[in-house]
Order: sequence, then structure tokens, then C-alpha cells
Amino acid sequence: MFLETSDTMQKCSPPWQVLDLVANHLDPRTLATAACVCKSWSISMSSDHLWQPLCSSTYRSLSNLRAAASDVSYSKLYSLGRAADKRRVQKPLKPHLSLHDLFFAVDVQTSRESVVTVVKPGGELKVDKNGVFRFDIEVESEKLVGFEALDSLRITWNVVLEGFKGVFTMMDCKGKGSFVLGLEGWFSKELPPAGCCSSEAASGLVADLRLGLRESGGKVVVEKMSVGVLSIVSWRYVCVDDGLRYLQHFLLPCNV
Repeated sequence: MFLETSDTMQKCSPPWQVLDLVANHLDPRTLATAACVCKSWSISMSSDHLWQPLCSSTYRSLSNLRAAASDVSYSKLYSLGRAADKRRVQKPLKPHLSLHDLFFAVDVQTSRESVVTVVKPGGELKVDKNGVFRFDIEVESEKLVGFEALDSLRITWNVVLEGFKGVFTMMDCKGKGSFVLGLEGWFSKELPPAGCCSSEAASGLVADLRLGLRESGGKVVVEKMSVGVLSIVSWRYVCVDDGLRYLQHFLLPCNV
């Protein structure tokens, strides 16, 4: 009984014509595995004429790049496409932050006085049944404000990391909001891209804040509010984990 050396295997390998004939009937995964057997098999199983139809049928856009990068093999282009596919279906990592690490601070004021200030620990927020980053907050205030004052409100929403280790301003708006079904609402400007080293031009996210107003004696009082983060692509609220992943880029060190 003896072990065959690599040289012995190469001497006993079938002619390349036979390998080529067999290779035309192999799927991409088997082709890639066969290319690892030995050097001669690697050359045969990595031939462009085998991988070009596979790459063109599965990753046409990558296959078209060959015209601009003739030194890159079709097997390499296919592997790049396959790796991108795997990344797309990978479940995102859990955020390093939780709601219990944060508290929300919302300040509403007119040009003359404070209307209401709310500081709400994240751990006390009730998560929506759909798991989205939108939270209703009850307000304990009897401060009456004239309707005319709504035109000059300033709304500030800060998210603060426990121990005041970090602060991120979600919204700083001034002026009248959009009146919808008894709610006075404001949208922030598009939020900055996440990450201190991000090359993205924009985040595609906006902060949303709404005040629930109750009329009393010709004036109004704030009795509730809601805050959230919306995607400007779908105009739907992002999920809680996506919101936390976004915030951690600004509240935690870059190397976390």
C-alpha cells in the first residue's frame, strides 16, 4: 500500500481532451472543486470557454466587464458574483446597541417659551407590533399654546447614549409642521450617511416626529408624540435593528 505523489497523479491523469469533455457537463460548484485536484486539472477546469457561458447566463453584467478587463478570467468574475450573492442573503449582524442603552430627548419650544420637554429611557419604549423604529410617547403637560404659536415651533430630537457618552441629533426643525388627522408632523432633512469612513453620498433616511394636540379653550396642549425613522425609498419605517445599527455608527467608536 502506498500514497501517490502529485507527480504520479499528474502522470496518471486522463488526457486534457477527456477532462475538457467531462468538464462541459459539470456544474459551477463541481468545476471549482475539480480545479483544486492538481495543477493540470486547475488549468483545464478554469478555462474561459467553460466559464464564459456560466458567467453570462448567471451574472450578465459582470460578464460584460470582460471587455474592459480582459486579464480577468470568467471563473474569477463568476466567483465575484457568487460572493456578492452570499453577502446579499446573509442575515445582518445584531446591532451593538439596544434601546436600553439609549434615551430620547425631545424639546418643543416657541420663539418665547418652552412648550414641553420629554426625556424617555429607551428601555421604557414600547416596540411596535411590526417591529419598526417608531415609538409613541405619552406626554404629561398642561401647557397651553395658542394656535398662532404653532407656526414658530422649534422641534429638537436627540438620541443620547447612556452616561452621556454620545449624542446624535435626529431632528432640529423650525416652523409649522404638516397637519394630518389631528397630528402636527415634521420630517428632518435627510440624515447623514452612517459610518465615520463611509463613502456613501446619503443615508436614504429621515427622522419623523408627530405631536398629538388636544384643543382646550381656544388653545392647544401636547398630550402625546411619536418619533421614528423612515426610508425615503419606500416611505416606510425601518425596523428597530436597522435603526439601532444606524445610530451605533454615531454613538459608538468606529472600531466597535
